[in-house]
Amino acid sequence: MAKPKVLATRPLFPAAQAILNAGCDVEYWKEAESISKNEMLQKLRDKEGLVCLLTEKVNQELLNAAPKLRIAANVAVGFDNIDLDACTKRGVVATNTPGVLDETTADFAWALMMAVARRVSEGEALARSGAWKGWDLDQLVGTDVWGKTLGIVGFGRIGKAMARRALGFQMKVVYADAVQAPEAVEKELKATYRGMTDLLAESDFVSLHVPLLPETRGMFDGARFHRMKPTAFLINTARGPVVDEAALVHALESGKIAGAALDVYENEPFIHAGLKRPNVVLAPHLASASIETRTKMACMAAENVVAFFKGQKPANMLNPQALKAS
Repeated sequence: MAKPKVLATRPLFPAAQAILNAGCDVEYWKEAESISKNEMLQKLRDKEGLVCLLTEKVNQELLNAAPKLRIAANVAVGFDNIDLDACTKRGVVATNTPGVLDETTADFAWALMMAVARRVSEGEALARSGAWKGWDLDQLVGTDVWGKTLGIVGFGRIGKAMARRALGFQMKVVYADAVQAPEAVEKELKATYRGMTDLLAESDFVSLHVPLLPETRGMFDGARFHRMKPTAFLINTARGPVVDEAALVHALESGKIAGAALDVYENEPFIHAGLKRPNVVLAPHLASASIETRTKMACMAAENVVAFFKGQKPANMLNPQALKAS
């Protein structure tokens, strides 16, 4: 019996390839440049499965070009690149990779917070420039993280991981979420539920951990920045479009907030020119980028595909109703 044909838009990692190759006939895109939309559509004409990234749109156009497609496996926890309604109507199962990147993402959000508070990027640039004249009392003085107030917007797995880290810094933790956490969780993490307005008014650092949904798109706009302390910092490792970048630039230029540290952007890979300033730390979407975590993500996507073609329900289905439509 012939193995199902699958397109993987990246080479993945050896462990993931081993899983995928055992159950499928896989074509891997191995060029240095990312696969173009036209190239992907052409290669999907005879494929039953797709392993893709957030940068690749699984929409009606793709589904029309891939009549045999039965599963699209995202190597990411986010899935705003996938039109779930269109996939469900066509009977195409979509999956993601939740859970495995929580701690790594929280580590990186914490690294960004430390970097912007202590002006690490500016200090490194000075050290590398050859212009450093030696220690001085007020040279690149930043702000402490220890003992400050951390506001967490989105208290899911990653938000809770941030709260755990804050315990070691004796920070006061406040959080905003659509649903208040159980009392036992709040007690364990020493976290206090707040409305968004109160959270913004209290926090020295505001860290975003919400998914990209219609109600979260552009949720950090001029009005929200106006409610933050002028000494506060914004940290975003969630999704770029959660922040209105033009409003953020205005807040930074006008001194409404003290700085920002960003790993995601409104129109990736484009970064607003106004964000390229000394009090903003910029990273190129690295939050889950450890070899351990990215390998786990790729393996999970591969396992989702192999399970599906074995007649099993993938562990991370986003649209189980698609099975009824197929």
